[in-house]
This record gives sequence, C-alpha cells and structure tokens, in this order.
Amino acid sequence: STANAPEDDASNRYSRPERTAYGRYSRDANSSGSSLPSNSLEKRIEELERELAKERQENARLMKMAQDKEELIGKLKEEIDLLNR
Repeated sequence: STANAPEDDASNRYSRPERTAYGRYSRDANSSGSSLPSNSLEKRIEELERELAKERQENARLMKMAQDKEELIGKLKEEIDLLNR
C-alpha cells in the first residue's frame, strides 16, 4: 500500500489545480450565456469526483487485502517447508 501512496499524492497534486482552472474557465466562458449547462456540468464533475474517490478507497482496500494475503501465503509456505524438514 505504501507503493500506491506516492501515485495517489501525485494524482491529487496535479488534478486539483486542473479542476480549479477548468472551473474558472467554464464560469468565465459562460458568463455571457446561461449558467444552467455549466452548473449542471460542474455538478456532474463533482459527482464523478466523489465516485472516483470512493473507487480509489475501495481499490486501496482491495490492494491492502491482496498484500495481506500474499504475506500470509509466504508465511504458510515457510511453515510448510519447516514441517517437511
């Protein structure tokens, strides 16, 4: 799980400014027209970002479970080798 942490930090570090810039651009571009499409797009983006955050948490949880199981398999293999001797 520690191997995934730098990747998550990097994606969070770069994705936040991009979203902020996009939000500013869409508001500026839409100031002359109606704000409804932009507002609904921003809400959809926020909804998708929440879903993405949940999926990342689930992915991290599953990766941790897989790592724990791999460690258990290694320990059990060592124990089998000791018993076979």
